Amino acid sequence: MSFPKDFLWGGATAANQYEGGYNLGKRGLSTLDAITAGSFKQPRMVTCKTKDGKILSVNKEDSLPEGAVGYIDPDLYYPSHTATDFYHHYKEDISLFAQMGFKCFRLSVSWSRICPKGMYDINEEGLKFYDDVFDELLKYGIEPVVTINHFDTPMYLADHLDGWSDRKVIDYYLFFCQTIFERYKNKVKYWMTFNEINILRSWTQIGIHDNSPCRRYQALHHILVASAKAVQLGHQICSDFKIGMMCCYIPAYPMTCKPEDVYEAIKENRKREFFMDVQCKGYYPSYQIKEFERMGFSIVMDDEDENILKEGTVDYIGFSYYMSTVATIDPNAQKAEGNQITAYKNPYLETSEWGWAIDPMGLRISLCKLYERYHLPLFVVENGLGAIDVLEKDYSIHDVYRMDYLKKHIQAMKDAIEIDGVDLMGYTPWGCIDVVSAGTGEMKKRYGFIYVDMDDQGHGTLKRFKKDSFYWYKNVIETNGEVL
Repeated sequence: MSFPKDFLWGGATAANQYEGGYNLGKRGLSTLDAITAGSFKQPRMVTCKTKDGKILSVNKEDSLPEGAVGYIDPDLYYPSHTATDFYHHYKEDISLFAQMGFKCFRLSVSWSRICPKGMYDINEEGLKFYDDVFDELLKYGIEPVVTINHFDTPMYLADHLDGWSDRKVIDYYLFFCQTIFERYKNKVKYWMTFNEINILRSWTQIGIHDNSPCRRYQALHHILVASAKAVQLGHQICSDFKIGMMCCYIPAYPMTCKPEDVYEAIKENRKREFFMDVQCKGYYPSYQIKEFERMGFSIVMDDEDENILKEGTVDYIGFSYYMSTVATIDPNAQKAEGNQITAYKNPYLETSEWGWAIDPMGLRISLCKLYERYHLPLFVVENGLGAIDVLEKDYSIHDVYRMDYLKKHIQAMKDAIEIDGVDLMGYTPWGCIDVVSAGTGEMKKRYGFIYVDMDDQGHGTLKRFKKDSFYWYKNVIETNGEVL
């Protein structure tokens, strides 16, 4: 057997990196609206205002002063505000996706576009926008795959409740879920509750000012409970819904066969698997409880939380895969760039221009490991190569490096299905159209099959141009992955 006949070929984006229109259609602000541009060498910053009115720029991974609120500085550039402007180009873009033959399209719904404060407020204009988007997709036979929350917490909740550290945010999130489940139940079948749940942290992603482990894991517990309750709610509203989780999966290999390195790899992999264990098995694994004990704190739970987690397990596992890393106890091991994690250099692998290890076999290893561990359908919802693409004078873009990268990863998926018996639902490469980089805020780090004329300073015509990979991926889909 090869790829299933109903395999979901498509592409993936996120509202905060693609949609734009941050202050249009009565949308409220999100935390990610306050993140400035950055670069490979310069970290992105979040701008905030302290209680005494002082304006600060703080590294987006660091804690914010207590009581600080998000602030939009008119003199700074925030790439998410326009992004690559799906808000005004959705018909054009969906037409291009249809030309490639997409079977599905993964996008996120902006919480603050639907509920401007993130509370019990509903913005009909925001709901209508996504109605129009879903209708346009379905016109071409493209299934929407919706990430309910992709890093963008409504800023009001961050500023007034300290984000997900406050248990009340669970109810606000469920109100948001109920609103979109009921509104789009005849248009959307596939959902994911939270994007890359294992790397959620800080004010920018979950609205917490104090990014200490205790505060972060308490907020993450509320997110896990919210996810489980959303799964239950969605199934009550529509029995046909398929509701999954989403994890940033970066497998860690032991640097050597030294037993201490092997165990270090086990510990590193648990940083991903803990979140999957809770959402797929329905309980906190013992290794994580012991870790909390060593850290000197315990999660505050309501009496019903354990049962909620047990009853709200997901239907499938969505995950991103870009790279692998290695684990070691060697303090002198060479560090490497990673997708929002600390990584070590693998001497057997090449790297991208941004220093990420290129490891197609690692995708097959991940698929095998996850399927054997959880026995749930898998969905590769992000995968791709960030690179500097050149727009030639004739408006062509020759990205053979991207085709080579994707070809090897698709072959790895094919082998996992044919040889290892993995149940794989679909494949949505990241940034099927150029979007703003989440990690750096750059435009020059491009992933898409479609080039968007926009630079790192926010200048450009926003015109769309087909890359060579556009035609290559079209043929991959037409042949259901048989011709790579």
